[in-house]
Amino acid sequence: MSKLHSTQKSFKYAFEGLKLTFKNEPNFRIQLILALLSTFLGIILKISQIEWLILITVIFLVLLLELINSSLEALVNLVSPEINEKAKIAKDTAAGAVLVASILSLIIGIALFLPKIITLLK
Repeated sequence: MSKLHSTQKSFKYAFEGLKLTFKNEPNFRIQLILALLSTFLGIILKISQIEWLILITVIFLVLLLELINSSLEALVNLVSPEINEKAKIAKDTAAGAVLVASILSLIIGIALFLPKIITLLK
């Protein structure tokens, strides 16, 4: 019984983390809005199953990295509240990972949607 209780608590904490990130991180909210827009565009353009898998993968990749970045920033701020070059490197590198994933998602979004939009406009 305690194992189930522990699992329930784990899910509760995980959802609390999502809620806190949504509340405190404007970039996460922006990324969620873009994810929803991409999802609606995928529905409108009737993308294929493999295209859905690719789209969902890049959406979750960006959101996942933003969650990790937010977590790392909070941890770095906790252990190094003063300005510190190594803390800056850790935070900037994590932010860079989010940027790289965002650029990847943009490239994939263009590759998935642009041909379909061009076809619709013809």
